Amino acid sequence: MTILECIDLRKEYLSGENKTCAVDGITIQFEQGEFCAITGPSGSGKSTFLHLISSLEKATDGEVLYNGKKLSKYNDNQLSVLRRRRFGFVFQAYNLVAELTGYENIILPVMLDKKKPDEDYINNLIDVLGIKDRLEHLPSTMSGGQQQRFALARALANKPSILFADEPTGNLDGKSGKEVISLLKYVSREFGITLILVTHDIHIAEQADRILSIEDGKIIRDSKYLILENNNEKADN
Repeated sequence: MTILECIDLRKEYLSGENKTCAVDGITIQFEQGEFCAITGPSGSGKSTFLHLISSLEKATDGEVLYNGKKLSKYNDNQLSVLRRRRFGFVFQAYNLVAELTGYENIILPVMLDKKKPDEDYINNLIDVLGIKDRLEHLPSTMSGGQQQRFALARALANKPSILFADEPTGNLDGKSGKEVISLLKYVSREFGITLILVTHDIHIAEQADRILSIEDGKIIRDSKYLILENNNEKADN
């Protein structure tokens, strides 16, 4: 089932008389529960594309649809509610609130939504992510890997449909990075969440169900359709 799609999506930036097209007419669909990695060289437009489909930025032209509804029809407040309730975000920077404990950081989105945390679900997240012994600690006393685990728990606290991750291992050492990717894959499967991840690391991208390669704001390769083409060729033979 398609959960997210974009149609002829474009993003242009003006600098004086110069115009840069960061995303150039992308049309694509994402299915519920799939793990899709977006890769490409620096400046290719992959992060801008992620920001557009997650409503963090507004497109110059084109449409983004979540469950068949056009995000262009949402006002700013409605988009904020959508991001808080249905989308989760993990970035290269952990963005934890320095004055809050690990546990307080996890439940922050739920509290902002004026809801009562689902304690069983939150405790399950804590166990899955292996952070039970750091719940009362401030972010400044945690390692990078621990902080990213708490950032992931916070992103999942409101039971999102889609998890957007932008270079989530960029600030981590190799061992911690592998652990975070393994956790992202696990929680995506465990909770049926669509995972859309931007990375420059091809080894990380190869762990996804689907890889999109972006250059100059365009998708130049979609492994989903390469697989379909290969299967069709085998069937013909």
